[in-house]
Amino acid sequence: MYLWHLIMFSKKLLTRLVLLIAISLFATLPAEAQCAMCKAIAESNSQGGGEIAAGLNSGILYLMVFPYLIIAAVAYAFYRQRKLNSQEKT
Repeated sequence: MYLWHLIMFSKKLLTRLVLLIAISLFATLPAEAQCAMCKAIAESNSQGGGEIAAGLNSGILYLMVFPYLIIAAVAYAFYRQRKLNSQEKT
């Protein structure tokens, strides 16, 4: 009985995850070419001795880390749950 509930929960979770990924991929707003403007400002500022380019790079790295942390946390939770389930079976 417990295994059946776990399987159904996994299917619901997987379905929701796939739906969330599909929505996030197809429901994006078009970019307005801000990257070219930011690049031009950062290049002109870095040539003049400013530190805007370093700040932009740090900001990009900061924003890039969180999706990987979330994915790692979800993967660890799945691993831990499977490990607990395999220990209960024995």
